[in-house]
Amino acid sequence: MNWGGKLILGLLGMLVGGPVGLGIGLLIGHMLDKGTERVQAFNPFRPYRPGEQQQIHDALFNTVFSIMGHLAKADGRVSENEIAHARAVMDRMQLNEAQRQRAIELFTLGKADDFPLEQTVAEFARSVRHRKHLILVFLEILLQTALADGTLDPAEEAILSRVAQGLGVPPSQFRQLLNMLLAQAQFSAGGAYQQGAGQQAGTASGRPPLAQAYQVLGISEQASNQEVKRAYRKLMSEHHPDKLAARGVPEEMIRVATEKTAEISKAYEMIKSHRGFK
Repeated sequence: MNWGGKLILGLLGMLVGGPVGLGIGLLIGHMLDKGTERVQAFNPFRPYRPGEQQQIHDALFNTVFSIMGHLAKADGRVSENEIAHARAVMDRMQLNEAQRQRAIELFTLGKADDFPLEQTVAEFARSVRHRKHLILVFLEILLQTALADGTLDPAEEAILSRVAQGLGVPPSQFRQLLNMLLAQAQFSAGGAYQQGAGQQAGTASGRPPLAQAYQVLGISEQASNQEVKRAYRKLMSEHHPDKLAARGVPEEMIRVATEKTAEISKAYEMIKSHRGFK
């Protein structure tokens, strides 16, 4: 609780107006302190309170793996490939034995027919409050997970859309993030990426790789050279391991969140070469 406003304005009020001034100063100071508390609560870059970073770490871990299980069940059954993919994600995160066992338990919970998706998302939102950067990293990890098997099933996309909505992410921002990750996947797969019910994307659909490169950076082909550079620097900064760690992203998930930097760099180099700037 903040007391600075009440103390300062209370003393000033007493000096100026005596007891009446003291009362008025305390009232105004109280209102100022409450406003400051609200601003701090909604500030995505405020320092972590004791124990808060660990709580956010646990919330990210628990929510990611349970929703991964829910995504795997989206088409009605969990295939061997989806189970293998979940284990591959755990390998990429380099989980220890205890973490791996916990992840499997959470994945299994997510597969349940009565898995409370909205409630799980709401609890996660309360844990991270308004730390937008954590929400976007969380969504990006889930999207990478859904896209890693070479297809994005409509049922998976619907679930991810509900997750984004529950976290207060506007549909346009969710769509932009999805398009960026699709383009990055196309770079990884040489343009033979599939979306939806077997629809081809990337070079297989006739889209030139250069157009994909712009999508990887989240910009249009009409962007200026300065805008291209700014978008590249922003993305690389957002995915820097040190910054992600400072924002409370668990070390295991930083390994997944930073995997796409190679595609970001590749796209940027392609655009630079095409435009002829340094």
